[in-house]
Amino acid sequence: MNSPGLEHYLIFAALLFCIGLYGIVTRRNLIGMLMSVEIILNAAALNFVAFHRFKFGGDVAGAMFPLFIIAIAAAEAAVALAIILALFRRKRNLDVLSDNLLKN
Repeated sequence: MNSPGLEHYLIFAALLFCIGLYGIVTRRNLIGMLMSVEIILNAAALNFVAFHRFKFGGDVAGAMFPLFIIAIAAAEAAVALAIILALFRRKRNLDVLSDNLLKN
């Protein structure tokens, strides 16, 4: 049975990136936009893991960079959710087109 090659991983990562980009462009809800950013970060982490596996054989040291990406994404999600909750408490709306609270 053939295992997937590097091209398969890169195509899957490109599809994830496109789905995330589409979500950022079309969503007006802040939580949907945050989830789209997380999908884009996961696509980047998948690229790092795939390139490392096919170039260096997949030793453990190469998995550290995607783990840092996941940790930073978790911290970013926590900060973004705190900001979203503060905006929702103040405005009772998460529509990005109607919110101009952070402009001034």
